[in-house]
Amino acid sequence: MTFRTLTLASLAALSFAMAGCSTNPSNAQIGTGVGAVAGGVAGNALFGGTLGTVGGAAAGALIGNEVGKRNDGHR
Repeated sequence: MTFRTLTLASLAALSFAMAGCSTNPSNAQIGTGVGAVAGGVAGNALFGGTLGTVGGAAAGALIGNEVGKRNDGHR
């Protein structure tokens, strides 16, 4: 891993961590994150490779967002 890659990854992680402290996430945001991770894992397991992982993550994020939006209205 090059120094540039390590630096960019560290800065990205730091910015996500600081942004996460600003407000509590909505159910839609939580659903998007959980769906993306689960979809990425499922896509990699079913299709393998980068395309399967990215496609699964995108589909999971969309589905998780919609499920989260439905649950936001029932507080």
